[in-house]
Amino acid sequence: MSLPKGLAEEVSKNLVMVARLIDEDPEQAYAYSRIALRLASRVAAVREAAGFAAYANQKYAEAIAEFRAAKRMTGSVELWPVIADCERGLGRPERALAMAGEPEVQKLDKAGQVEMRLVAAGARRDMDQLDAAIVTLQSPELASNSVQPWTARLRYAYADALLAAGREDEAREWFAKTLEADKDGATDASDRLAELDGVEFVDASAEDSDADVDADVEVDDAFDDEDEDEDDDDPEVAAAERASDQAEYYDEDDDEYEGDADDDVTDEIVVLDEDDEDDDRRDAGVRDDG
Repeated sequence: MSLPKGLAEEVSKNLVMVARLIDEDPEQAYAYSRIALRLASRVAAVREAAGFAAYANQKYAEAIAEFRAAKRMTGSVELWPVIADCERGLGRPERALAMAGEPEVQKLDKAGQVEMRLVAAGARRDMDQLDAAIVTLQSPELASNSVQPWTARLRYAYADALLAAGREDEAREWFAKTLEADKDGATDASDRLAELDGVEFVDASAEDSDADVDADVEVDDAFDDEDEDEDDDDPEVAAAERASDQAEYYDEDDDEYEGDADDDVTDEIVVLDEDDEDDDRRDAGVRDDG
C-alpha cells in the first residue's frame, strides 16, 4: 500500500524509533508503534513492527493479533515461530507444539526452522518434558561445526536443557561450544561455564566504592543533628504521561483472540485505505518456538 509522501515519512520516522528503542526501552518503542498504527494500520511493516513492540512488552495477545494481520497482508509465513512463542507467553505451550507440526514450518527458511525448533523445545520445557526438549534440539544444525547466526542460541538452549535435566558434564561441554560460536556475546555462556566450574568474580571497583562509603560514615554522622531540622518536603516531580494511544485488539477471522488483549485499550486504529478489503481474508495462525 502506498502512502502520501508526507505521511510515509512520518510513518517511517516512527518505525525507525521502534527499531532503535525496542531493546533498550521497549515501552517507548511500543509508544512509537502505536503512533505508526494510527497513521498507517493497513501497512504490513507497521503491523509487524507493532507486533514486535507488543511482544517486547509481553503483550502477547496483542502481538499475535498484529502478527496475524501482517501475515494476511503479505502471505509470508516468516512470523510463524514468533507467533508460536506468543502462544507460550499466553500459557498455551500445547498450541506452540501443534504449530511446530503444521505445513507452514516447511515453508520457512533454515533460520526460521531453527527458530521453530527452539520454540518447540521451550514448549516442551514449559510442560516439564525435559527429555523431549533435549531430543527436539538434537538436529543436524546442532551437530554442525559451521557457525551460523543461530548456532550460539541453539547450542545454548541445548546446554541449558541438559543442565536442567541434571546432565552437568554434557551441559558444560555445550556451554563451552556455545562460547566458541558466540563471538558477539549474545548469550551468558561464559558466566554459566564459570558457575559450573565454581569460579566467583569479584568486582574490585565495587569493593573500593564500599570502602569509600564506610570512610564517609563518620563525616555524615556529624551532620545528622543539623539535618533533622531541615525541611525535606521537596515537591515531587510529576512523571510525564506516555503519549501512546491504546487500541482494542481482536481478529475478525478468529473469535478465539477476541478480548484477549488488555482491558484498558480503547482507541481504534485508524484505517487509511478503505479500498483494501482483502487484508482480512486469511487466517494467520500462531507461532511455536522456545
